[in-house]
This record gives sequence, structure tokens and C-alpha cells, in this order.
Amino acid sequence: MPTLLCIWGIIATFQGFVTSFKGLLAVRFFLGLVEGPMTPAILLYLSGFYPRRNLSVRIAFFLASSTLSAAFSGLLAAAIQDMNGLGGKAGWRWIIILEGLFSVVMGFAGFFLIPSTPRRSKFINEREKDLIERRLEKDRPSIGQMDKLDRKQIINSIMSPHVILLSVVMFLQGTIVYGLGFFVPSIVDQLGFSATRSQLLSAGPFGAGFLVAVTASYLSDRYKARGIPIAILSAVSTVGFVVYLCTKRKYVAYGSIYLTVPGTYASTPILASWIANNSEPHYRRATSIAVGIVALGCGGILSTWRFPTKEGPRFTTTTIMNIVFCVVIGFAALLNSFFLSRMNASKQRRRSEILAPYTDDSDEKNRDAGMTAWVELGDNHPDFHYNI
Repeated sequence: MPTLLCIWGIIATFQGFVTSFKGLLAVRFFLGLVEGPMTPAILLYLSGFYPRRNLSVRIAFFLASSTLSAAFSGLLAAAIQDMNGLGGKAGWRWIIILEGLFSVVMGFAGFFLIPSTPRRSKFINEREKDLIERRLEKDRPSIGQMDKLDRKQIINSIMSPHVILLSVVMFLQGTIVYGLGFFVPSIVDQLGFSATRSQLLSAGPFGAGFLVAVTASYLSDRYKARGIPIAILSAVSTVGFVVYLCTKRKYVAYGSIYLTVPGTYASTPILASWIANNSEPHYRRATSIAVGIVALGCGGILSTWRFPTKEGPRFTTTTIMNIVFCVVIGFAALLNSFFLSRMNASKQRRRSEILAPYTDDSDEKNRDAGMTAWVELGDNHPDFHYNI
């Protein structure tokens, strides 16, 4: 991961020196190529350090940091604009160059700060390492066994109903999240504020989004709930979009963004942890996370066409679509919770049938067969309880 971040930062820095459209396309292509694996890899990495009940808030700190960066990027952009003309470069070029260089520095720091496993961590003692490993093994007995990557594991992951449903939800989520990230400053700008003031005013909703995301994810972990928090946050976003659609007062419209941004951004970490929580063993979990993040990114691609200039500043059609998407996300989250609760009950009823191929008269062989059952069945194991 540190290597990817360093490469990404170097490419991002060069983006500030591009002088042609073809050059920009080439840089953006390689930027996306390197950036693509980063988020799934980090989510998978975190899931190898924390039990499922503690994962959501950790993912929230990672994903919601993008919300916080969006808040500070507005402040940073407003400050760096004063560098316009320095070295013969426009202010926006300096924004890209400086942010790229900072990423390179953080990437190099990662080589020394990020351990590959809890056992290799340098900032905790041996007793704490043992405690972490025991907690992980209790939460997921197959955690110490590296299952083989094969076509069956990948297909089982992709064809899991809860992965399919949450991937659709992630796609819809991506269209809203990326749309707000791209266009909140321009939405604020078209409400009649100056460019600099728009940058400053756009920071507030994203800062609130970070706080709400961390708080909601903590409560989600605390009460071991995923679907209900997502449904509640989707309802908050829906109210925000409805207010924005109906009002003609610019300060009320601006205030509505304090509902849409936190409500939308706060549910993303919970969705990501939900996919990671309910997929086992390792490679099935890795595939599920990747599928979900790809769906989120594809939603982001769609979002770039959903704010046509001719519809500004109200963006009525897009706002109506966002309302519909939020409602669908909320209902889908509740539906997934219901489905997973039924699956938990079904696995318990069929426990003997499911484990029959892995039983043996020998106690020693039973221990080996028990681990084989965990590795082969993964989240279909009767003792694996789906988070709902």
C-alpha cells in the first residue's frame, strides 16, 4: 500500500505540469490504474486487524477522512489560489502539485508506520499482539488459515445474494457521494456566493460529514447493527434533498447540504464494513470488498454526467434522482437485514446437514475437519453469524 501511494502521489504531481488534453488523459488513466486497488486493499487490511464488531468505526476513520479532506481542500484551495502566477503556473496547478507531493511523503512514511500483520507491529508489545490474534480467531476461526484462491471462491462471493444487493446499493451510493464531492462547491457558487466564499462555505458540510460518519459507525459497532443505521442516514439525506428541491431561499438551500452530505457520507463506511463483515474466508472477503468498491466507483462515473450546467443552480432532475436513490438505499438496507436474519436462522436449523461432510469419529480428525469446514464453507458455516 505505501508503494501504491508513492506512485499515485508522483503521478498526481505530474498532473500539475500537463499542458495538453492527451497528456491529461494519459495521466488520469495511470492515476486511476494505481488508485483502483488502494481502497479495497486498505479495507481488507483493516479487516485483518479488527474483529467484525469493531470494524465499522475503523473503516469510518479511513473513508470519512475523504470527507474531512474535502472540507480542508476547500480551505486549502482558497489559500493556494493566492499562489496563482507563481513560477508561471496557475493556482489550480499548485493545488495539484502540492497535494501530490504530500501524498508521496505520506507514502514513504507508510513503509515505517504500517505493519503487514498484527504480529509484525512495532508499536504494541507481545501480550497485546497475542490478545489481538485471540480476538480475531474467536471472531473468525479461519483467520489464521490462508485459503486457496480458486474460481469457486470468487464465484461464491460474486453470486452471494447479500453481496449482489449491497453492490447495487453501493452503486447508488457512489452516484450520490461522488456527485456531492464533485459539485457541492459549484452548487454553493451558483447559489450566488463568490468563488472564494463558495470554497469556504463548502468546507462546513464535509466537516460535519466526518463527525457524523465516525459517530454513526461507532453506534453501528456498539449495537451490532448495520441495516437500521443505513436506513436512518438515508432518511436524513432524503429530507435534505427534499428541502433543497423545494426551497428558493439560498441560505436554506445551503443549510440542506448539512443534511445531504453527512447523511450520505456517513452510511458509506457502514456499507463497506457490512460487505467485509459477512464474507469469509479471506479470498471471498477480498473479492466481496473489491466488488463493492468497484460498484461504488462505477456510481462515481455516472455522477459526472448528472449535473449538467443547463440545470444549475437547482439541478432539479438530479435532485429528484438522489431522492429516489436514497429511498431505495434505505429499503434495500432493511431488506438485506431481513434476508441475513433469515439466513442465520436457516443455517442453525440445517447445522447437522451442513457440517455432515466434515464430521469424523476421530477427535483429532474432527479438529482438522472443523478447520476445513471453516475454510471451505466460510460465511456459510452455521457458526458464522451474519451481521444484520
